[in-house]
Order: sequence, then C-alpha cells, then structure tokens
Amino acid sequence: MSSSSELDKRPAVDPHDEPSAEWGWHGTFPKGIKIAGWLSTLSVFAMLIGNHHGRTEDLWVVLIGVAMAAGLIWLQVRSRTPWRR
Repeated sequence: MSSSSELDKRPAVDPHDEPSAEWGWHGTFPKGIKIAGWLSTLSVFAMLIGNHHGRTEDLWVVLIGVAMAAGLIWLQVRSRTPWRR
C-alpha cells in the first residue's frame, strides 16, 4: 500500500505516440545539436579555401555560413529565455 503523498509516476511520452519510448530513454540531444551545428558552420567556412575563380561561390558560402551561425545564436538565445514565451 502506498502513502497518499506519493505521486504516480507517468512517462513524459505516451508509448502509443512514440513507440521507441518503451525501449528506454527517449529524448533529444540539445548539446549535440549545437556542437554539430557549429562544426557544420565551420566546415562551410572551410569551403572558402580552394581554387575559386569567381567570387560568386564565396558569396554563397559566406551567406550560408552566416545564416547557419545566426540560426545557432537564435537557438541559444531562445533556450535561455523559455519563460518569456
């Protein structure tokens, strides 16, 4: 018999909605996503090194890299202030 102060533990994810929840841990990798994002951004900027004849390729690489960095910064700011939503 359990005491009345004891709360029932419920899974955060319903196994009917997410079948993999029955296998154990079910979640995301927030730090892994940020690390992979910054590594991808650095690899995009590394593409600037090469035998480009025109500046069009460089422009696209820089724009894509800046957009990725801006998205990662926005993700960081958003994760710091979830109470403001």
